[in-house]
Amino acid sequence: MSNALVRSIIRTRFFLTSQEKASGMIRKNADSYIALTDRFGHSSAMEPAIVPPMIGVDPEMRRWSFFQILEHNVIVNRSISAMVEALALGKEPAGAALINPKTDVLPKGLSGPEQVQAFLSSVDDYLALISTLPELRGTAERPHPVFGPFDAHKWHCMFGLHLGLHLNQARKILSLVGK
Repeated sequence: MSNALVRSIIRTRFFLTSQEKASGMIRKNADSYIALTDRFGHSSAMEPAIVPPMIGVDPEMRRWSFFQILEHNVIVNRSISAMVEALALGKEPAGAALINPKTDVLPKGLSGPEQVQAFLSSVDDYLALISTLPELRGTAERPHPVFGPFDAHKWHCMFGLHLGLHLNQARKILSLVGK
């Protein structure tokens, strides 16, 4: 499938997705991560595994542990949160909203069980933030590195999609580490 076609499909999907449905997908994906946490166990959650090429998983992300995926999600979740908040409030995105998607999203070190609470907090804080913001659709747009310009609503939808992509990776890792 061509990049232009994928880009068009994603943008159309986000256009057709309600804010409530996007929030529900975020919560559902977060709950799925927590269920996986229980299945992994501490030692296997720290064990990196090489996954085959997967949609949304760049080559430098293919040899991660479950805890590293959670750490990555925390970084991206906070970035999207900052972007959505700035766009919804009519402000210029700054700080956490402006990251290098190739380098700033990589885990910083040996990720451990502390990432579970950090992940949950990043999701809960984001969903609480969303409930306080004005209309997300029709705000100014800022570019996503793959899918082009997004308004706050499309970034909100991206939050859940991103979690889903790495949830597939986490499930594959679980099958590889044998728990």
